[in-house]
Amino acid sequence: MLSSGLVQAAYIIAALLFIMSLAGLSKHETAKAGCWYGIVGMTIALVTTIFGPESKGTIFILIAMAIGGFIGVRKALKVEMTEMPELVAILHSFVGLAAVLVGFNSYGLHHDAVMPENLDAAAQALFVAEQAKLATIHNVEVFLGIFIGAVTFTGSVVAFGKLNGKINSKALMLPHRHKLNLAALVVSAILMIIFVNHPENIFPVLIMTAIALAFGWHLVASIGGADMPVVVSMLNSYSGWAAAAAGFMLSNDLLIVTGALVGSSGAILSYIMCKAMNRSFISVIAGGFGNDIQVSSDEEQGEHRETTAEEVAEMLKNASSVIITPGYGMAVAQAQYPVAEITQKLRDRGINVRFGIHPVAGRLPGHMNVLLAEAKVPYDVVLEMDEINDDFADTDVVLVIGANDTVNPAAMDDPNSPIAGMPVLEVWKAQNVIVFKRSMAVGYAGVQNPLFFKENTQMLFGDAKERVDDILKAL
Repeated sequence: MLSSGLVQAAYIIAALLFIMSLAGLSKHETAKAGCWYGIVGMTIALVTTIFGPESKGTIFILIAMAIGGFIGVRKALKVEMTEMPELVAILHSFVGLAAVLVGFNSYGLHHDAVMPENLDAAAQALFVAEQAKLATIHNVEVFLGIFIGAVTFTGSVVAFGKLNGKINSKALMLPHRHKLNLAALVVSAILMIIFVNHPENIFPVLIMTAIALAFGWHLVASIGGADMPVVVSMLNSYSGWAAAAAGFMLSNDLLIVTGALVGSSGAILSYIMCKAMNRSFISVIAGGFGNDIQVSSDEEQGEHRETTAEEVAEMLKNASSVIITPGYGMAVAQAQYPVAEITQKLRDRGINVRFGIHPVAGRLPGHMNVLLAEAKVPYDVVLEMDEINDDFADTDVVLVIGANDTVNPAAMDDPNSPIAGMPVLEVWKAQNVIVFKRSMAVGYAGVQNPLFFKENTQMLFGDAKERVDDILKAL
């Protein structure tokens, strides 16, 4: 067994590695190193915790880790990049469930310290009062840890279902849904007061757990598909705070630090995405995109024009500037590899090719960046929306590959649109726009896109990978 001093020293090293990991993941060039910092930090944290002075039942812990590790590796090897959003969502649910289980297991584990001998009456009274305060703090930690964990668990399960299509992506519209959410919070607060005053009675905790599970389910079910990237990030933050709460219950300093890092970084990312979507964080949590505005999302707004891969190839040959705006459809079709080949061929011809990435392209923050990096697209031609939006007016051809809501002009032109006010890639300002789609169906947000019917837009129907391959052959 390791000494407590060695464990604390290892925890400090692990915490520093986690901070370095977050710093590394903030840039494409250092992301791989950031991953390794996190892996090494977590390895140190696990080894020192398992073999620390307070650890018991080590053999059972190792068996559980071996089983969990085996399942995790198998799932990680099988998962497609298109399934990453739902994988992240379901992993968040595990963190929430773990916090709930830790909370129930730590209930009643706060043991009063043995009163030192030879204390006078005043010192004894002070000692008893101090122990009562510590017990109260522990009970509050247990209650909040279970509440946050339960909300994270069911919320993440619903997000997983929406992302993989098993649950309808449309927002659930229960009557008085905001009042129901507020009632859940108020009743939970009352139950916490009852529990703290009567900690021997676990019944208030059980009632709160049921309320929190329903609250987490309803919270995410009430949010529409367009806000799912923010929801995934939000749940990431929740899982961090759930881990921090578990750290308080277990008196584990590293778990507190790690949970705080995850919770705060997830909250910052949620804020960044909400700002990019011109949304307030509260409005997303309170109901999601356009829940109070009902529109006819399937109504077409004119005639669309179709084109062929050969015509697009000819257009690209004659262009001097090309911008590609990818979306979730590119991920589904796994078209990033032929897209990277087209990019290289056009650049070899001296054509300026760049990528425009919306902050919430796909269904997970950074999803498109990862796909393009996987296909070896140079980092310097992959630009964020704010960096490239002013350049569309001077662009000959824009290829919209699998994107829909993030290039919808209704966000700027139609104040009654469910996505009104959301900053989008202004692709329609280019000379020619080619939209790769399987059909004229609406996007994940369920909103019709006027871009498809503009005079400078042509539709290239079919599987994105097959159409891009056809363009490659024509080139």
